[in-house]
Amino acid sequence: MALALTPRLLRRSLELFAIISLAGVVVVLAVYGENVQAVARALLHLHWGWIVVGLGLASMDWAGGGTRLWVVARHVHPGVRLSDMIIAGGMSAWAAYLTPFQSGAGPTMMWVMRRAGVRLPEAMTSTFMTFVATVVFFAVAGPLAIYLGAGKSLAQHNVVLGITYYGLFRTSLTIFGILGVVMLFAMVFPSWLRDGVHWLAGRLERKSHRIAARIEQLREGIDRAHECLVAFGNPKGWVALFWAVLLSAPSHANKLLAGYVALRALGIPANFVDILLLQTFITFLLYFAPTPGSAGLAEFLSAAVMQIYVGPSQLPLYALIWRFINSYATVIAGSLLFWYWLRSGLVGREEAVNIA
Repeated sequence: MALALTPRLLRRSLELFAIISLAGVVVVLAVYGENVQAVARALLHLHWGWIVVGLGLASMDWAGGGTRLWVVARHVHPGVRLSDMIIAGGMSAWAAYLTPFQSGAGPTMMWVMRRAGVRLPEAMTSTFMTFVATVVFFAVAGPLAIYLGAGKSLAQHNVVLGITYYGLFRTSLTIFGILGVVMLFAMVFPSWLRDGVHWLAGRLERKSHRIAARIEQLREGIDRAHECLVAFGNPKGWVALFWAVLLSAPSHANKLLAGYVALRALGIPANFVDILLLQTFITFLLYFAPTPGSAGLAEFLSAAVMQIYVGPSQLPLYALIWRFINSYATVIAGSLLFWYWLRSGLVGREEAVNIA
């Protein structure tokens, strides 16, 4: 099976991302902006030191995500290079921003890892473990923040029908908690997962002659992926996963801290923990958004939530700074790198990203 993440499709996705994002900014400007002159005045009073901090945060898609991937990948593929994993992590985030439901992230991560010499079963397992680390990180960090009493002021702000931002945060956190239990089950009982995939492969074999011709190779890959997953069940594997969970903080720093940095860039003081909770809430809601990179939805949702702290004349500029930190910068950098690969002949004109 192949996911045809061809250059043509990715180019169209980039165009769609740009168009929808622009439309989102226009909507924010029309709904929340008092006038263009007021937005221009806010631009003149930016705190550029915080913009520089934002640029550093934007790089965490690459440095943070790549380091986390390297920690888990080297456990099943010793000798893998950190620089290759940084590229894989950054390009995975780039593809996530260009595809609905972030569906391109995993296949692109595995594709770049394969180009770096990592076999597909090891790449699949490493990609899965980074997702496990993400789920565990949010499932642990959220309840810990609530237990420590952070963000109680959010309970004062209603969304509709008495529902508060704090209540929505707790609800979205529950979803990640359920995902965490499912991921833990897969790690504790990897043989059940392997047997389930073999059963599914058998059914596909009976229904498709094309798949039947490749089923033996597929079964070998499943068994190797199972061995890699079992490898994370020993003490060294748990240590690697522990570090991956910790590294999920810098890996998602651009999403979780972009709101606070954008506020400070506009000269708006705010409670750091409350803003962190709000950004976590926004991240949860946008994680499986149907538009490429949550384009349009992200701009409008962020403006709607953050109007608690940001005045109407500053909201459009806030949305732009916030989106640049958590996605636009990576989209630009990833697109330039992918264009270079195309020009250098490193990517075929219609090359597919094989995921099985």
